[in-house]
Amino acid sequence: MLTLTNLMGAVVADVYFATCILIFVFRLRGKTQISHAIGYFQMVLALPLLYLFWQALGLERPVLYFIQIGLMLAFILVATLLDYVLQLEFRKVRWSVISYVVFFFAATGGMVGVVATAGPLWTLFAAVLFFIMAALAFVQRAVTGL
Repeated sequence: MLTLTNLMGAVVADVYFATCILIFVFRLRGKTQISHAIGYFQMVLALPLLYLFWQALGLERPVLYFIQIGLMLAFILVATLLDYVLQLEFRKVRWSVISYVVFFFAATGGMVGVVATAGPLWTLFAAVLFFIMAALAFVQRAVTGL
């Protein structure tokens, strides 16, 4: 059971990183409708994260694991509320976009820790995706302002 949940955590994190990369690329290409649609898929990733959180209780995971999963779940909730439910233009206000970016990197950075439970190859793959995602996040922001 432990190996399966470790693998699930790695796959969910890597899929999230890959979809972020796609979102940033589509925004750079001016295809915001596609990037918005990918965001709906990211919301669905909350379901396996909830499962991982629940399973972690029985697997006696360390507190840090709960924080990492909890941050990612909280970020997905906040992103859903801001971008899809309330549809706020928060990216035009400096303090709110800085807060959002800090939250984004705390949540996604924590997911690299979740991936680490699956082993070094998964961690290396996740780290590469994370750094590509991070670079594209800043490039995309500088080019599009989103």
